[in-house]
Amino acid sequence: MAAKMFKVGDHVSWNSEAGHVSGHIVHVHTQDVNYKGYIHHASEEDPQYEIKSDRTDHVALHKGGALRKIK
Repeated sequence: MAAKMFKVGDHVSWNSEAGHVSGHIVHVHTQDVNYKGYIHHASEEDPQYEIKSDRTDHVALHKGGALRKIK
């Protein structure tokens, strides 16, 4: 099954320790990225999405499988 693909500007939601969170994709990483001291693996086929929370300034990185597009 192909990974879900999103683009910059998409409004998405995901589950976090605090419950459902929503935000907008601000960057699509297609190469490994060092973020907060961790290497997040990414590729053209399986990118990491950088998402800015709607409610806070928090930025998160997630793979497409963890995200759901909000209409």
